[in-house]
Amino acid sequence: MSAKILIVDDETNVRLNYRVTLETEGYKILEAVSGASALEELLAQVFDLAILDMRMPGMDGLELLAKMRAVGITVPAMIVTAYSDVPHAVQAMKLGAIDFLQKPLRPEDLRRIVSEILKRHAPQKEHLAESFNSHIVAAKRCLNLRSFAMARIHLVKALELNTKSVEAFNLAGVLAELLDDVDKAKKYYGQAIKLNKNYEPAQQNMRRLFELQNFGSTSEPLNLGGT
Repeated sequence: MSAKILIVDDETNVRLNYRVTLETEGYKILEAVSGASALEELLAQVFDLAILDMRMPGMDGLELLAKMRAVGITVPAMIVTAYSDVPHAVQAMKLGAIDFLQKPLRPEDLRRIVSEILKRHAPQKEHLAESFNSHIVAAKRCLNLRSFAMARIHLVKALELNTKSVEAFNLAGVLAELLDDVDKAKKYYGQAIKLNKNYEPAQQNMRRLFELQNFGSTSEPLNLGGT
């Protein structure tokens, strides 16, 4: 059965572009023109993914996401942001949105991230042997569901399997940041950079923390690294 995706954006052309891009991949697409109408759709039926525009009149994407979580809607959410919306990324991630795309949006990026999210949340087969990658994927899935304690468990297991994983240390930094432990986040980002000074996700996260602490704003979103 094809995945069902809800696109939430007040601009007709934007919704059309997303629809055309994703329907060619076989997904079933529904649209909502506002946060209020999106909430009605999400309460009425089950979706595999919601794509939320950060800026909309009335109820913006962040407010919609907060209302979704408040009423128990745990569907994975991807946020589409403009440059000036980046400072809201940490707040959105605390609500379970760990996937972001910045405008202007390229179709190939939209297809890639949608595919990654759907794979991450596909039903898991318990009999499969544990692997480093399975724990990384599970950690990200737990972050989506705001299960921070379970995310930590999976990251610990991932680091037991690969003690020099830059991705695991970077993701541990993201988790620490979501739990408001900035000092620990810096420590984990720093460890990832120490292991690989060219690992851009950790470099980006460290830059963002520096900008927030010294200037109060940043152009850098949280970066979870590949998978």
